[in-house]
Amino acid sequence: MATPDQKSPNVLLQNLCCRILGRSEADVAQQFQFAVRVIGSNFAPTVERDEFLVAEKIKKELIRQRREADAALFSELHRKLHSQGVLKNKWSILYLLLNLSEDPRKQASKHPLHCGINQEPPLPGMPDSAILCYICGWSHGFPVTSYASLFAQALPRDAHSTPYYCARPQTLPLNYQDRSTQSSGSLGSSGISSIGMCGLSGPTPVQPFLPGQSHQAPGVGDGLRQQLGPRLAWTLTGNQPSQTPTSKAFPNALSRNLTRSRREGDPGGTSEVTEAALVRDILYVFQGIDGKNIKMSSTENCYKVEAKANLSKSLRDTAVRLAELGWLHNKIRKYADQRSLDRSFGLVGQSFCAALHQELKEYYRLLSVLHSQLQLEDDQGVNVGLESSLTLRRLLVWTYDPKIRLKTLAALVDHCQGRKGGELASAVHAYTKTGDPYMKSLVQHILSLVSHPVLSFLYRWIYDGELEDTYHEFFVASDPTVKTDRLWHDKYTLRKSMIPSFITMDQSRKVLLIGKSINFLHQVCHDQTPTTKMIAVTKSAESPRDAADLFTDLENAFQGKIDAAYFETSKYLLDVLNRKYSLLEHMQAMRRYLLLGQGDFIRHLMDLLKPELVRPATTLYQHNLTGILETAVRATNAQFDSPEILKRLDVRLLEVSPGDTGWDVFSLDYHVDGPIATVFTRECMSHYLRVFNFLWRAKRMEYILTDIRKGHMCNAKLLRNMPEFSGVLHQCHILASEMVHFIHQMQYYITFEVLECSWDELWNRVQQAQDLDHIIAAHEAFLDTITSRCLLDSNSRVLLNQLRAVFDQIIELQNAQDTMYRAALEELQRRLQFEEKKKQRETEGQWGVTAAEEEEENKRIREFQDSIPKMCSQLRILTHFYQGVVQQFLVLLTTSSDESLQFLSFRLDFNEHYKAREPRLRVSLGSRGRRSSHT
Repeated sequence: MATPDQKSPNVLLQNLCCRILGRSEADVAQQFQFAVRVIGSNFAPTVERDEFLVAEKIKKELIRQRREADAALFSELHRKLHSQGVLKNKWSILYLLLNLSEDPRKQASKHPLHCGINQEPPLPGMPDSAILCYICGWSHGFPVTSYASLFAQALPRDAHSTPYYCARPQTLPLNYQDRSTQSSGSLGSSGISSIGMCGLSGPTPVQPFLPGQSHQAPGVGDGLRQQLGPRLAWTLTGNQPSQTPTSKAFPNALSRNLTRSRREGDPGGTSEVTEAALVRDILYVFQGIDGKNIKMSSTENCYKVEAKANLSKSLRDTAVRLAELGWLHNKIRKYADQRSLDRSFGLVGQSFCAALHQELKEYYRLLSVLHSQLQLEDDQGVNVGLESSLTLRRLLVWTYDPKIRLKTLAALVDHCQGRKGGELASAVHAYTKTGDPYMKSLVQHILSLVSHPVLSFLYRWIYDGELEDTYHEFFVASDPTVKTDRLWHDKYTLRKSMIPSFITMDQSRKVLLIGKSINFLHQVCHDQTPTTKMIAVTKSAESPRDAADLFTDLENAFQGKIDAAYFETSKYLLDVLNRKYSLLEHMQAMRRYLLLGQGDFIRHLMDLLKPELVRPATTLYQHNLTGILETAVRATNAQFDSPEILKRLDVRLLEVSPGDTGWDVFSLDYHVDGPIATVFTRECMSHYLRVFNFLWRAKRMEYILTDIRKGHMCNAKLLRNMPEFSGVLHQCHILASEMVHFIHQMQYYITFEVLECSWDELWNRVQQAQDLDHIIAAHEAFLDTITSRCLLDSNSRVLLNQLRAVFDQIIELQNAQDTMYRAALEELQRRLQFEEKKKQRETEGQWGVTAAEEEEENKRIREFQDSIPKMCSQLRILTHFYQGVVQQFLVLLTTSSDESLQFLSFRLDFNEHYKAREPRLRVSLGSRGRRSSHT
């Protein structure tokens, strides 16, 4: 029974080699080792679609023809073509050009592997590369007939796709990626492994070809390279070294031993550090691993060559320059590894780390190629001084472009420290504003990966109204503690620090409004209409490719999607508010009732409320006033309003202060709820309440002066028989006329210049509003305007106090006039009674009056006449005080910054009566403006 070891693949493969060659196990050790490497390799039997490999072949062919300038020009043109992205199938075009450039007449001699179908099997003297192709099934037409002849030659040890170390250093991490993923660059890859011939302003390569290539005519290696993957193609030499000694090289065995001895630092050799040893150290340093002579200095944070190393200054400087790649690699790798483990870094941060890892993966592909070349030189015994050997100068040339990429990535890492979400995307986007197309292409590729989560958040928000931002990366923030009635105002806000720089503030505001409108419809308006019916076209960022395409047309494609969703969602929301919730009708109701626009209703309401409101405020009952309000509605045109509006109209009593009457605490109220409460907020309703109280007080002054004028007209006829009272009547009439003029001008200013003009502007803005925010802003601007122009803001407090003093004088006049009229009417009544009594006695044949009665009547008349000067004096004092208050009010108006208030002062003092008495009113309008600006 066979043991498990006898059935292992290694044992079976070794037995197979012994049977084919007919030799013992000791004799087939070298062939067995090579067979193991062949089986473990990832050779592909078809042509790899690797754009960079084909480009390298074209450059090699140009160099073989001694056309180095054309090779450099081709490298530059290919780099520009790759950065612009105009062509999609660049590999196919380059492969076609390569095949067209080959001469079909030289095909047989140029590519020995491209033989006819009847060609004989390979002879023992055939090159090793042809035998390798034969083993892998790539015979290209010649059949495999003899396995014994196949292994007759010593098989080479260099045909492997990854670096093979006989003894791997303990410090070397196994960080190479999967071979299958590294065999060819992906479409989204930035291609860091492509070794360009000429970088931007880069140095001229000493040998513009890959390691292992020579100026000799291409041999078997070229034909083989057409079939292998890109990494293997780079590792194989252009022409296998001859087995016979030449003038430039030792025999193979001696050369291999000497080279290996020098590179491994044999103590028996010279104490001077060789360039080969530095090359090996540099390749370790590229991966962040300390070498024998180059180590990381923790104090200076850089790689430094050991001071005890015996090196020339040129080699030391070159090694330090190359070691910068290792420092850059460590910086990028440390950031990517640390932040990848941080879950709070968010999806955008993880995408950035993934992009860094992808770039490092391409960088490792380059290191794999270099390691393979170094191992190839060890296995074949290539001397350092030969043209095909790996030197520091060649490393400088081949790592020029990767160094630029790593510097860019390191700069991004520094700039992105402490950032996350949209702020991180903005930091990456800032590096796209460069004139270097090579660097711009790299950053745009990273940006397309980084911004993909942001765009996913955005499309989910504007098309579904959903916000799944666990790590607070999106520029729209949600507050779950906010209640539904404040959803529009407080629940969703913008995080300005998270707005990506490639999204403007206007676009971000529209994005916020779109999702907010969808949630407002669903949660406040209870409208469950699917979003697909509101927005015609939907699109989401399915992949980073979509994000990359979006950046190419930010001003059109992206702007178009945002605008379409914004206009359609906002239009639907406004239609629901106007059609279902009658938003505009409620706004007009506010104008009619709270801003006293319904004149007949207000006048009739005052007439009905007068008996109640003259009483002390503590004796009022709200249900009585509510009944009076309903009576006024039924008796005027207000009855024709919608029941939905009338049921919201109510009476409100303000807080009572000592000495207040009903006029001081009465107010109308309008109840709002549901979606319309978003426009008519508590703050807005408090503004309406303040404006109503001011207008109600001004309307009351007009109502009082109307009663005064009616009293004048009625009492003037009754008191014609009291000529001594005519002076009092005349003074009352003059003072009342001044007050009527003042109140009429104030009413005109408030009604037309403030309310009507502001309302017309509000209505026009509401009709042109594109979203609910525009309506809210227009409504708030309307309230701010009428509040400030009605002298209710903090800047007009002194003016308002003066105006209230004028109103108080009007009330004083009413009270004084009522007292005078009452005394005069009582005196008139007594006189009429005395005359009637006198006539009645005379009719009865008696004396009309006695002496005592006549004396008493005369005494009473004298007392009344003596009180008339006091009345006149009281009126003069009232007139003087009133004119002083008005005069001070006019002075304040002229110094106001509002031009409408300045012109109001002209109308109040139309005949320049106060101007003649007050020098401060004689300043011209221009001087007033300058003086107000100084004050």
